[in-house]
Amino acid sequence: MKTFRALLSIVLTSAFAAPALAQHEHHHEQMEEGQQESAGLTLPHQREASGTSWQPDSAPLYAHHFMAGDWMLMLHYAAEAGYDAQFGTRGSHRFLSINWVMGMASHPLLGGELTLRAMFSLEPATAAGPYATPLFLQSGETYEGFALHDRQHPHDFFMETAAIWRRPLGQSLGLELYAAASGEPALGPTAYMHRVSAMINPFPPIGHHWQDATHIRFGVLTAGLYTRWLKLEGSIFHGMDPDEDRWDFDFGPLDSWSARASVNPTPELSFQASYGFMHSMDRLAPGEDHRLISASGTWSKPWRTSGNLSTTAIFGHHMASDHFSDSALLETTADLDGLNVPFLRLEYVAKLGHDLVTPGAHDEKFPVLQAQIGYVRRFPLGPVVPTIGIVLDVSLIPSSLEPLYDTRVPIGGFVFVGLQPPPLRHSGM
Repeated sequence: MKTFRALLSIVLTSAFAAPALAQHEHHHEQMEEGQQESAGLTLPHQREASGTSWQPDSAPLYAHHFMAGDWMLMLHYAAEAGYDAQFGTRGSHRFLSINWVMGMASHPLLGGELTLRAMFSLEPATAAGPYATPLFLQSGETYEGFALHDRQHPHDFFMETAAIWRRPLGQSLGLELYAAASGEPALGPTAYMHRVSAMINPFPPIGHHWQDATHIRFGVLTAGLYTRWLKLEGSIFHGMDPDEDRWDFDFGPLDSWSARASVNPTPELSFQASYGFMHSMDRLAPGEDHRLISASGTWSKPWRTSGNLSTTAIFGHHMASDHFSDSALLETTADLDGLNVPFLRLEYVAKLGHDLVTPGAHDEKFPVLQAQIGYVRRFPLGPVVPTIGIVLDVSLIPSSLEPLYDTRVPIGGFVFVGLQPPPLRHSGM
């Protein structure tokens, strides 16, 4: 709890400092307008998401923003603390905190813009141990050398440490370069904690490792070309999953690669299709190569004065040397008025016995379904926005798994309080 309080202290200190510099916002808007007139192609900041992924231009941006000379500074974060209970034989329960904080600093450089980005999480202290974050049917990575099942592993402390340089090459084309000690290759949709339709839900998708699990890789280089509506990019990166020491960097050879096409045909829509090759991704099966095909679409639209409606659909196809499996996700968040936010996620995943650690059925596929439904209430009382919320997960499993779970309908939930930034409402961002 001391480490969690330290995180909150950092967030509160940074957040309360932001209003003192808010007077620079008008200057920043004028600077951006000038860049658009003189520097050629520029893109809205709302489009920027995790790594180098895109989301709709109409997506709301939750952050503290201020100027320091020619530097544009932004602070994003989300922290939830509460009680997670998954009921049943394979379930567990505990108090925990799910959290991250990210700082960004942008500055003109060599005819373009340099952005430095650092993202950290204290989950190695607040959501670690044998129970991690309890969640029925979740799988992926390890604890004490054994595959985790029905639990979400904590994120690494160094979630992202990256530099991005974008340079217009005229009025219709731009170049983007991304280098990260820890970061996200061009593979899959925007990671769930940044995705406009998912960021209010503290639970990850149970298809996370079929869709966006490569959002933390140690050693990533990405290059791309973009227009106002299309981006083509490729990455090389270290393909292996992070190890169980969540406080360090897990560097290795750049032995994996990916390619992604992103399309934003209107301000409300964003699509991506990507392919990735990961060498020796699974630490329990070193030497085994994995391939991922991903396709997704996100729609986001302002609702009334202060709300926003957003929906994402994702398909992920995962292939290893001797098997393949699919996942599908549909999620929606309805920010009704800036205060009341119900959300829903529906998922199908064909998980192997290997994923769910089912004795004697290592290579058998088990089609599983899960619905997550929740509600968050925001309290915009100042520069930091407190929240309270609840999310319930209801799963449906095949009868062959019933002896392991003592039911075909495992149920769980998480009740929590949290903190997040307010939305940025001025245009030009």
